[in-house]
Amino acid sequence: MRKIASLEDLIGLDHGKIGHYEALQMNMHRLEIINDQLQQSRAEIQTILDGLTDIMLVLNDQLEIIRANRVFYTQFPEIEGQREGWHCYQIFGNADSPCENCPAVAALHTDSTVHSSQIHEIDGTFRHFDIIATPLVLGGTRRVQIFYRDVTRDKQLQAKYTEAEKMATVGVLAAGVAHEINNPLAAIQGFAEGLKRRMGRIKGEEDVLADFREYTSTILSECSRCRNIVRNLLSFSRPVAARRSSTDINRCIRDTLFILKNHIEEQCSIQLELDLDEKLPNIHGDESQLKQVIINLCTNAIDAMSGMGGRVIISSARTKKNGTAGVEFTIRDEGCGISPQHREKLFEPFFTTKTVGKGVGIGLSTCYTIVASHNGEISVKSTPGKGAAFTVYLPVEAP
Repeated sequence: MRKIASLEDLIGLDHGKIGHYEALQMNMHRLEIINDQLQQSRAEIQTILDGLTDIMLVLNDQLEIIRANRVFYTQFPEIEGQREGWHCYQIFGNADSPCENCPAVAALHTDSTVHSSQIHEIDGTFRHFDIIATPLVLGGTRRVQIFYRDVTRDKQLQAKYTEAEKMATVGVLAAGVAHEINNPLAAIQGFAEGLKRRMGRIKGEEDVLADFREYTSTILSECSRCRNIVRNLLSFSRPVAARRSSTDINRCIRDTLFILKNHIEEQCSIQLELDLDEKLPNIHGDESQLKQVIINLCTNAIDAMSGMGGRVIISSARTKKNGTAGVEFTIRDEGCGISPQHREKLFEPFFTTKTVGKGVGIGLSTCYTIVASHNGEISVKSTPGKGAAFTVYLPVEAP
């Protein structure tokens, strides 16, 4: 009787090999499950990272970007899809080598978490970042995870709060100083004028009389200059006036330029350009004080180009800030610019970069206080050697 072939005989496998095949299939199934779990975990982690409001990067030991979250690509859309080969210092520092005091380098060298605060220029704007760099070791490969938190807004609010406190304190001091100086100054001026009137009765000694006339004229001239300083001090300490009405900023600009006409013409190498929005809405403000702001800013722009030549460009436009409709005007010059170390001190009382006799550092402080009293804002952008631009924002009057 012929033996019937079994399944093992037909496929050439013995029972042990079939068991091995089944075990292999089970292992492959487990691996597929583990792979799905890993993919799911990775997707969950990426979702968490994309939900962060901070920029997150993972760098290798050469500071190349190997992973980033969605916020990074929102800030730098040109990088998306071509992350490979980019270094962090190329993007944040626009440099060919690591930034000075780089927290990522420090974290890799010290093998510890490093906290840092840095300023980077992005899209022409200086941004403040709080940075945390943490070293990672994955599969024997050294990497660093770095978080960039944009604290520019916080820094600006803190600076405004500090500036407001400082202005209030100095304002009280300025008012007291102005009051104390006014009385003896009035006496000096009065006696000098009296001497000048009585000198006409003196006969002979013409040389001595000529000297006396020169001395009294100098005293009166210096008294007049001191009175202007005192007036600025009082304006700085008490900028808010009750005479507020519907005010046309374009008219303020044109009236101010008429006042400065001779001063501008003396600087024959300076060109004045206007770019005004003729449909600008009116604001609710004190016209005389706003003209004082424009005078101070225009004078500074002209002084910044003294001996250099160039253009002073004055523009106005509609705008919105924090959802509030307003107007803004910008006074831009092509002068020497403002160095970064001086920029943060510009609106401090009695800070000036002008030579002795050219200014006492009250002009911009007064501008700041007047604009703040109108619920507005004043800001500056500058590139050393290329000029500066002061922008004043003022909210539109309520309907």
